[in-house]
Amino acid sequence: MGLLTNIVGRSELKPGDHIYTYRAAFAYSQHGIFVGGSKVVHFNRLQAFSDAADDEISDLSSSSCPTFPDCGFKLPNSGVVLSCLDCFIRDGSIHNFEYGVSPSVFLAKVRGGTCTRAVSDPPDTVIHRAMYLLQNGFGNYNVFRQNCEDFALYCKTGLVTVDGPGVGSSGQASSVIGAPLAALLSSPLKLLIPSTVGVATVTAGMHYVNRYATDIGVRSDVIKVAVENLAEKLGYGSSNERTILEYEASNPETAR
Repeated sequence: MGLLTNIVGRSELKPGDHIYTYRAAFAYSQHGIFVGGSKVVHFNRLQAFSDAADDEISDLSSSSCPTFPDCGFKLPNSGVVLSCLDCFIRDGSIHNFEYGVSPSVFLAKVRGGTCTRAVSDPPDTVIHRAMYLLQNGFGNYNVFRQNCEDFALYCKTGLVTVDGPGVGSSGQASSVIGAPLAALLSSPLKLLIPSTVGVATVTAGMHYVNRYATDIGVRSDVIKVAVENLAEKLGYGSSNERTILEYEASNPETAR
């Protein structure tokens, strides 16, 4: 994979890979974990499944997927979904998220949300986390603190950010926040830097520094949490467990 693109072919995918595809003319990316068998586990906003007009959410349900009957499987009140690869990428390309990259490679990437300094756990552990969360949920979606990229990053590393304000582990969320912040912080420098090019350089530099500093692989405000303890850590365990038990009682075949 190069510095400008992480595009991979289907034959290159391996179970446990963190993949993503771009949506809305490359405005943002949807992330998930490839679990093998042409299936991807990913995380969406809950309301996406009742609002077909939402671009982020128009993943095909089991009734509309022509190939896989279980495509679109999810538990009630959960945003974690099992989709087939075709429905996940739609008409886009498959990109492989990179782990354990060097500082120079990280900073050379044009966009956030494509790589991390953090090291991935073994594929079996990654798949176990993804499938466990498919059956137990991942709490409430938050575009800045708990989005699809945060979900995939957790499955790959087991790392979560500790309680507090600010951005989660998502690189693309950090980029969205960091760019305006860099521009704001660099604005007083216009008095000291007469050149427009100079101001742009400072702004870009601050943006990249912010993106690097918020990467989950270098942050100090992250901890490793076992997937079985994640609900307690994120504070959504009790109500979700009741939902799951009720669903399994009424759908014994699917719950297996």
